[in-house]
Amino acid sequence: MPFEQDMIALLPQMRAYARVLLKNKADADDLVQDAVLRMWNARDRFEPGTNLRAWAFTILRNRFYNAFMKRPSSVTIDDVPEDVLAVPAMQERLAAGRDVRAALSALHPVLMEALVLAIGSDMTYEEVAGIVGCRVGTVKSRVFRARRQLQALLDEDFRQPGTTDGCGDSAQLRVLLQV
Repeated sequence: MPFEQDMIALLPQMRAYARVLLKNKADADDLVQDAVLRMWNARDRFEPGTNLRAWAFTILRNRFYNAFMKRPSSVTIDDVPEDVLAVPAMQERLAAGRDVRAALSALHPVLMEALVLAIGSDMTYEEVAGIVGCRVGTVKSRVFRARRQLQALLDEDFRQPGTTDGCGDSAQLRVLLQV
């Protein structure tokens, strides 16, 4: 039963990562559901005592590349009429979340992935390196460059007083990524 409980505990992080990758709630939920189903079917191959989170995120990432990167996007934001996109004023947190997601979308996918896994999912650099298949130093470099580029992309209004990098703290970024 611990496998099931541990897997369920990972769902919010997996969903947040999938939403960043796909930028569409329905597709993100489908991706997480597919990854969880694959995890469940392969649970007998999971070795207890190893890192379930890294295993889960590797499955999620591989499903994303295999299923979603191969199919062409059918609708772009430019195809949607402006009146459909218009929404009433929302809380500053939601607006900041949109700003962060837009800035994340502008990052190179490799940098965005490293930042979201390391900061947004609160993983260690070693876990991220295992998931993306590169060295720890490469992950650190990618996170550093992603943070700097994100800083340059975000408006001055979002910058937090007293921070050196302008991105706020990692807890705030994790919250905004899950909006």
